[in-house]
Amino acid sequence: MYLHLGQDVIVRQADVIGIFDLDNASSSHITREFLKRADRKSQVRLVAEDIPKSLVLVSEGEDTAVYLSQLSTATLQKRSVGIGFES
Repeated sequence: MYLHLGQDVIVRQADVIGIFDLDNASSSHITREFLKRADRKSQVRLVAEDIPKSLVLVSEGEDTAVYLSQLSTATLQKRSVGIGFES
């Protein structure tokens, strides 16, 4: 099954590592450093026309992609219900 992240981007549900609220996650210096490193490795993918609200970690083989989506974590959670995620 697949999860639609917005902007015509879908990822395999089995590859999703986690979905995080960007406001809460970015308040941590550890998360900010993680995002800087991911950006330097070209692993960050913006999936938003507006300010991103969520961060979705996705396994891509041996690497990890970081999708920044304008959809809220609640919206992504609702979309994931029924495809293997627990509520």
